[in-house]
Amino acid sequence: MKKIWVSLLLISFYSGFAQESFSARVENETTGLPMPSVHILNLTQVIGTITNQKGDFQIPAKANDTLYFSYLGYKPLKIAVTNDMIKFGNANFKMTEIAFALEEIVVRPYQLTGYLDIDVRNAPINTARRYSISGLPNRGYESGSRNPSAISKVLGNVFNPADLLNNIFGKNPQQMRKLKKMREDDEIKNLLASKFDRQVLMQLLGLKRIDIDDILRNCNYSDAFIKEANDLQILEGISKCYEEYRVLQL
Repeated sequence: MKKIWVSLLLISFYSGFAQESFSARVENETTGLPMPSVHILNLTQVIGTITNQKGDFQIPAKANDTLYFSYLGYKPLKIAVTNDMIKFGNANFKMTEIAFALEEIVVRPYQLTGYLDIDVRNAPINTARRYSISGLPNRGYESGSRNPSAISKVLGNVFNPADLLNNIFGKNPQQMRKLKKMREDDEIKNLLASKFDRQVLMQLLGLKRIDIDDILRNCNYSDAFIKEANDLQILEGISKCYEEYRVLQL
């Protein structure tokens, strides 16, 4: 009787373990052809994989986990895993190609007259103010506006740059754990290295684009970096800031 009970436990264990793996296929909605190299992320468990040449993939997933599909030129797809999907394992997901309409672009260069005094008056002026603080090595901090509250924002960034980070992540420790797991998963890192739109980061971290930009500014990253860096560099930038100010709970 004892052996039978142990056997039943083992069967139950392996059955539950098998259900942890979810298989499906990704196809082009228009052509019905399989799509290779589609990135699939389990946003709940922070695990990534890609489809093979037949469009098939396998990823650890449980019921109610959220899967996020990403492929360049296609509309992202977000799916909630159900018990039926796991049980039957024959789900087909279809991705829709995005149609890009090129609009007319009007370029208005600054017309130079050749007269210095006139051209100087017509040149655009940067209205942002810069503030320098005695004793700090930085040559200046740009506030971004002439609003009286701008200087307070600058000082806050200098003396306590982790405030915004703590406000956003401190109330949700799960996001901080996700940040760490994202850096450990090679498939997620490969995907982020090819992305510049912050969409995957927004989905994984549950943040808005403006929140990500504010985090980086509070960590004293330049506007050029915030605008031009790929998503993996942005992830590393946020993580580095946490590590420096001991906010990230490893």
